[in-house]
Amino acid sequence: MSTVEIPAGLKELLQGYTVEVLRRRPPDLVDFAVQHFTKILENQRNDQRAKKRSARPARKGVTFETNSNKPNKDEEEEEEEEDTVKSTTGKYNRRVSVCAEAYNPDDDDDDDAEPRVVHPKTDEQRRRLQDACRDILLFKTLDQEQFSEVLDGMFEVLVKPQEHIIDQGDDGDNFYVIEKGVYDILVQKDGVSICVGKYDNKGSFGELALMYNTPRAATIVATQEGALWGLDRATFHRLIVKNNAKKRKMYEAFIECVPLLKSLELSERMKIVDVLGARAFKDGERIITQGDEADCFYIVESGEVKIMIKSKTKAGQQDNTEVEVARCSRGQYFGELALVTNKPRAASVYAVGETKLLVIDIQAFERLLGPCMEIMKRNITQYEDQLVALFGSSVDLKH
Repeated sequence: MSTVEIPAGLKELLQGYTVEVLRRRPPDLVDFAVQHFTKILENQRNDQRAKKRSARPARKGVTFETNSNKPNKDEEEEEEEEDTVKSTTGKYNRRVSVCAEAYNPDDDDDDDAEPRVVHPKTDEQRRRLQDACRDILLFKTLDQEQFSEVLDGMFEVLVKPQEHIIDQGDDGDNFYVIEKGVYDILVQKDGVSICVGKYDNKGSFGELALMYNTPRAATIVATQEGALWGLDRATFHRLIVKNNAKKRKMYEAFIECVPLLKSLELSERMKIVDVLGARAFKDGERIITQGDEADCFYIVESGEVKIMIKSKTKAGQQDNTEVEVARCSRGQYFGELALVTNKPRAASVYAVGETKLLVIDIQAFERLLGPCMEIMKRNITQYEDQLVALFGSSVDLKH
């Protein structure tokens, strides 16, 4: 089988763009890409003009561009002599030049050979740690064994006011979960440190540098006494990054076949894969209860579910039994109605046979499925028609 050779410098170029997107979160990725790569091109041209003006031979010049030309011996020696020289040709070139090689989870075939990191904890410490990690999105896709290993590998960090937890530009060493305390997020712009946000007694930070092997994108400073839980780089890679990579391979083909998600870009679908959880249900097991508050959205991976509803107009009457209004099978979704309307669950849902569901929590649903919202709202009209046919009224969706 023929292999496709990846051009030298492509990975670093795309990696630099990805990091800037994650840091800046631009509303228009295409427009941002044009600006980003135009800036890199301008910097490269400026470098070339500067070298031409230089009195030194061209082969002796130090360049910070990402190119595929193999340096000769003289250039290698000069780079060794001037390895502390920093690029002044712009932030985009600087970011590309300092990016380490991207972490590839497929290279870690001998995970089991690595010693498991365990930091002893009292029962009280472990309880506090579990509470702090309950809503951390990165952990929601782990199975129970993996999550337990993450908790084992985390260590407590007590911080004082004005203490720097991480500094912009440093190499990433740990991922942090906040137990308590307020932390400012500072970013250097034109030599000035600007506060761009803060964490208030919850959340996590530090994953970007570990996932992409890039320098820290911001400085985090404690504004009061606080407590954090750290996870070292190696354990983070082995458990979090590799788990996400395996999950992508497992679900990316399936997600492409879900009709609701076909309108999304590939990058948007991959973000959804990263936050998916999986749950298995036995025949007859209740998945959703009518009237409960909504906390997640479901896609059927295998098996089938039936959607049952009791009419609110017949509440308290003896004949107000649950009536089946629909069934969902592989690739279909349910649970979105309460999330779209911000109301309690309008129906109960039960597994039919052994059923496996993919789950997206409410925070990820709101953040990632915005482009699909109109499709889901159109489906509400279909639900109303079904209720009118069954009960003579669609009041159950309106209260």
